[in-house]
Amino acid sequence: MPNIVDFKNVSTVGLESSPVAEALAGLRANEARYFMNKYKHEFKVVPASESQETLAYVHRILKEERDIEFSAKPLETSRFQVENIQFAYVFYEDGLAVNVMYTVDDSKKRAVGFKLSEGMEVPKELETKFKFARQKSKLAGTIRGSFFVIKGQY
Repeated sequence: MPNIVDFKNVSTVGLESSPVAEALAGLRANEARYFMNKYKHEFKVVPASESQETLAYVHRILKEERDIEFSAKPLETSRFQVENIQFAYVFYEDGLAVNVMYTVDDSKKRAVGFKLSEGMEVPKELETKFKFARQKSKLAGTIRGSFFVIKGQY
């Protein structure tokens, strides 16, 4: 059963095992606020254990595009389409959030984004491959983010 992420009353439900649960919950709420404000879309998450298809999709893109495999445990996922864009999210126990943005009709607007919760180290899988920009968020503190453009078809 999907849980709607509340960005007004931030909750760590589903993320309790993370050492940065509060910051990860803020990051998740930040995403929920973005989708509500931009698309009037409720951001829903499901436990990773119930979303093997989404995990396989995101992990396949990471592996095939950049040979990235995270050792951190996935806690939750989200997958949906708004307008002509398909989105997939994976929230990991270490505080990492990975999102895939895949436009249905424009192969030039497809990317994978990485967001690091405040208080977490850069995962070893990313530390030499990406530079991270900082962004301030009322819900998540300081978010560090990076991305790469998807070249293949998924």
